[in-house]
Amino acid sequence: MSILEKDLTVKKATREAFGDEIVKLGKENKNIYVIDVDIAKSCKTVNFIKQLPDQHINVGIAEQNAAGLAAGLATTGKIPFVSTYAVFGSLRMLEQIRQEVCYPNLNVKIACSHGGLTPANDGGSHQAIEDMGVLRSVPNMTVIMGADYYSTRKLVEQAAKVYGPVYLRFTRDTVPMIYDENEEFTIGKAKKIKNGSDIAIIANGDTVRLALEATKELEKQGISVKLLDMHTIKPLDREAVVDCLNVGKIITVEDHNILNGLGSAVCEVVAEEGKGTVRRIGVQDQFGQSAPYEKLLELNGITVENIIKTAKELILD
Repeated sequence: MSILEKDLTVKKATREAFGDEIVKLGKENKNIYVIDVDIAKSCKTVNFIKQLPDQHINVGIAEQNAAGLAAGLATTGKIPFVSTYAVFGSLRMLEQIRQEVCYPNLNVKIACSHGGLTPANDGGSHQAIEDMGVLRSVPNMTVIMGADYYSTRKLVEQAAKVYGPVYLRFTRDTVPMIYDENEEFTIGKAKKIKNGSDIAIIANGDTVRLALEATKELEKQGISVKLLDMHTIKPLDREAVVDCLNVGKIITVEDHNILNGLGSAVCEVVAEEGKGTVRRIGVQDQFGQSAPYEKLLELNGITVENIIKTAKELILD
């Protein structure tokens, strides 16, 4: 069965994927450590604590200390995963990440739940809409967000195996299970879901499911869509973006500020190539508010309907 034919009613949060995969990895490699900041239940590391207590450290509500501790552990050959919320892991810890992790290029992983608008009813202060953009601008940092449960597990596994700083972003809310368990993913290489000739859609994270639904509808209307899951924001798969320029018209979709995220990264490549047109769908450079997740997406135009509308406008342009 192709991905376009799959039933997308089965859902699971990608933070669950991290919780499950980190236990597996920790059992396989005793150098893997989890550093918590008193929110293990929310970040799904409770099972790791129960099963691998000797590889777990809770520093309390002290994210900056967690980053420093992770850096120290990395210098001894450990592979620490700092587990926290995206707003804390990208912003509160930023100076420590830059100076203590990325500057010396240490093998530290920042694994963050509650990415993008998925914290929803927690309000704008808990919605990390700029995190991937902030961290993609720091040298040596790899930035990743899986689209669903299985892709996230595979990407967490790869993050543990590659050397260097990695930022992993997970959803709080459930998202459809798009991929099968045996799908393979490579950090820095886009997942090519479908080829097409009229429009290219490049999506990331929890918006891949929206791009998939829009693709189905556009195909029904006779519009041929090239669809990519750009799970790695940095290093961006430049080759995949350049290949989309054969189509010529690109839509990016992300649960992130349209500034400095996926859309901006794609626009940088397109501008350097000197051809092609891009339309960015994402958070419209504004803070969120306390509201249901789907409502927040709607307020920012991150919807199936808007993807379809934008695609048709681009084709007619």
